[in-house]
Amino acid sequence: MPSGPQPMHIVAVSRKSSHGIAKPNSEAIRLIAGHGVEGDAHCGATVQHRSRVAQNPDQPNLRQVHLIHAELFDELAGEGFSVSPGDMGENVTTHGIDLLALPEGAELAIGGTARVRVTGLRNPCKQLNGHTPGLMDAVLERDPDGKLIRKAGVMAVVLEDGEVRPGDSIAVRLPEGEHRPLEPV
Repeated sequence: MPSGPQPMHIVAVSRKSSHGIAKPNSEAIRLIAGHGVEGDAHCGATVQHRSRVAQNPDQPNLRQVHLIHAELFDELAGEGFSVSPGDMGENVTTHGIDLLALPEGAELAIGGTARVRVTGLRNPCKQLNGHTPGLMDAVLERDPDGKLIRKAGVMAVVLEDGEVRPGDSIAVRLPEGEHRPLEPV
């Protein structure tokens, strides 16, 4: 068993051609620049999430790829929840990277050629309670000042095509200049 910190890497990749929360794991997914995960219901240059389509179907899709840190599953297990990769609708489950601490515009190089830009936080929805009652509240908390903390991962857009597989490495490139904290998208 390896000792010391493990490098940032992909634990699982998931996609689903229809809308709904849980996405089955895949051996690999293909990221398409400007669109998202090939074969996923949220793939497209314009917004694909049903609630956002109802508001304005022409707005850009800032939620092409959903990433969650596997460490969240350990935290949730400590609260009595059983959550596995793909269960919360994410496309990419990571390990060893604090996704929530990344600034807006951070870029992630994943595997050989894929590259994504983080656009913001995932705003968890009540559909999570369909997996397990209370799950939505479990991924929300408040800081000492009462500000809402969203822990359900981050959203990104695809900058460069590529295939992504479990075990692939992740490299982070922070944006130049002042870093802005992530907001829900």
